[in-house]
Amino acid sequence: MNATTLIANVMRLLNRSGFRARSLVIAVPFWWLFVFFLIPFAVVAKISFSEAIIARPPYSPLYTWTEDGVLQLKLFFSNYAYLLDDTLYVSAYWSSIKVAFFSTVIALLIAYPMAYYIARTTERRRNVLLMLIILPFWTSFLLRVYAWIGILKTNGIINNILMSVGITSEPIIMMQTNFAVYVGIVYTYLPFMILPLFTNLVKLDPSLLEASADLGARPMTTFFKITLPLSVPGIIAGSMLVFIPVIGEFVIPALLGGPDTLMIGKVLWNEFFSNRDWPVASAVAVVMLVLLVIPIMLLRNAQNASAGAAS
Repeated sequence: MNATTLIANVMRLLNRSGFRARSLVIAVPFWWLFVFFLIPFAVVAKISFSEAIIARPPYSPLYTWTEDGVLQLKLFFSNYAYLLDDTLYVSAYWSSIKVAFFSTVIALLIAYPMAYYIARTTERRRNVLLMLIILPFWTSFLLRVYAWIGILKTNGIINNILMSVGITSEPIIMMQTNFAVYVGIVYTYLPFMILPLFTNLVKLDPSLLEASADLGARPMTTFFKITLPLSVPGIIAGSMLVFIPVIGEFVIPALLGGPDTLMIGKVLWNEFFSNRDWPVASAVAVVMLVLLVIPIMLLRNAQNASAGAAS
């Protein structure tokens, strides 16, 4: 065997091992999504085409075998038609999208200055500020939401301060309102907006800002012409991390919102556990997932377009 053949065999083995390593890396998230997302989604989709019955489980099977050995498949599309006939579900979807949209905008307006300051500060101070951003994750989600009840209620901290300094003579009603829901959602999901923005802004080349200043551009012009366009991928990533989970949020509207607070997560809970109408609840979940896919695709296309323009 000459040296050329030996080198060729070694390169072939390396290529095979590299392919196996890449396949293994891809296989781990693939099987994770397959087991914990695709299979449960398939089960929910199957139930959505069933008929609600009084039994355990409370839905009819999709297929049955007759005495003659014939397989009968029964699909009930009435569950999806019911969602369009009843205005409750349409209103819940629209209300969830509206709350998620405005919560994302408010979180972006608050998070962007914070992320920009953290990205431009010194390394030592940056680590401290990032730790303060991540610190709320060390406590329970429910505990943080319940803390806002003590802050926003009529005899809570805010009303006591306002009345003690004479700004108001009587408590302001903040609990069980849309204001409380927005406060709880923005507070809870704000770190998910800050961290992607910080990751994007910290990689911004300072020489671009220096060149803009040397050419006579004002700081505001530099921000809108250079900083903001280059931070679009971070804005899109943060918006996706906030908008998507807020649509299906249940705990915050249930604890901080009132009876008029209508979101699809609460409707889904009532259908599953109060009405025990699993087929309709599954149809609600499937439609909600489809509605989420649309903004995800739009945001991903915008992110890819901005990344392509930047390159």
